[in-house]
Amino acid sequence: MKPMWVLLSVTLFVVAFFLGRSTQEEPETPEPASVTERPTLVMPDGSYPVRPLEKDVIVLKVIQTGVNSLKSFPSIQEGLDFNLAHMEKMADEACSTGKKPDILLYHEFPLTGYSSGTRTEKLPFTVQIPGPETKRLGQIARECDTYLIFGSYATDPDWPGHILSINAVIGRDGSLVKKFWKSRNIKRLYANREITTTTIEAVRDKYRAMYGMEEEFPVLRTEFGNIAISTVQFDPFIFSAFAMRGTEIMLRTATLFDQADVTYTAFTNNFYSAMSNFALPLNPNYKAGESIIVDNKGKILAKEPSLDKDGIIEAEIPIAEFRKGRKIPNYAYEMTKPVFDQYRQEIPINHLDMQREQLPETGAEMKALFDRISRFISVTK
Repeated sequence: MKPMWVLLSVTLFVVAFFLGRSTQEEPETPEPASVTERPTLVMPDGSYPVRPLEKDVIVLKVIQTGVNSLKSFPSIQEGLDFNLAHMEKMADEACSTGKKPDILLYHEFPLTGYSSGTRTEKLPFTVQIPGPETKRLGQIARECDTYLIFGSYATDPDWPGHILSINAVIGRDGSLVKKFWKSRNIKRLYANREITTTTIEAVRDKYRAMYGMEEEFPVLRTEFGNIAISTVQFDPFIFSAFAMRGTEIMLRTATLFDQADVTYTAFTNNFYSAMSNFALPLNPNYKAGESIIVDNKGKILAKEPSLDKDGIIEAEIPIAEFRKGRKIPNYAYEMTKPVFDQYRQEIPINHLDMQREQLPETGAEMKALFDRISRFISVTK
């Protein structure tokens, strides 16, 4: 595990680096008239809305599995059936051994697997949520009497041509309770490409108009605590926003991850957290697996030791004791506000609010778009 100060140093360096770069002066985009009256997103006294708890201590189980891309099967339906059967098998094991789970957390791609290729090539290897797959998974949740959470590539008729990264929450009654869009993608991670999935940030104004400002950092208030689900990594502002909104348990899904990111994020935002990663064959270039559950001090409560094998880990969360007298974290907002007010992120929001034929087909085209609209790069016309 990397020391927490390393992660903090990297974060501060990146912020300082960006602030030190010159930016192009652009007029501010006015807020749409429909959102000039903002809802209450953060309580001024540090409290936050909750539902009454059903029990004092809950059981969280994290399921780690391999990934099977739908592209590798003779047909998409055969791939979905195979992956669903494996999810059912792992859930049956999780529900019949150890303590009965109140929450089951799968990783980012247990249903569709990861697909490479162009946008047009990837679109068929997605699902719609809700759909027949969530209905089948709902049977697991109902029989086990648990919340079931999983990530997936998804499409939506309201967003033609967009590939979404969705974390779905199925309730104890088997129905779809909520869909969590990915907030934003990490940027400038690769030298020659960018991630092409559509996030809230990429279409923020349209998303806000359709679903409301509250849904940008949604918190699901359940009888087992306030939960949020995210696939974001290395983005402290995103998780701070979720914490301000009253998150008590931050559930995360990953395509590889850094343990220090999870432990430090939980510690600085005073919430319990878990990361479900997928397992991959051993490779010197990357390390998969090692899913974890941590407490609000960053202490690891459970960790799957395998890098390349399926596994199930569990931990108890004393949610009633944790909630007692709890307020949202104490951030240095007023002190840092002058700096944040002058900061402008490199890639503007709404960068994928465009017609289907204009959406970047590849990671390279996405990078070209970012280079073109960058506030940090001077492009000669």
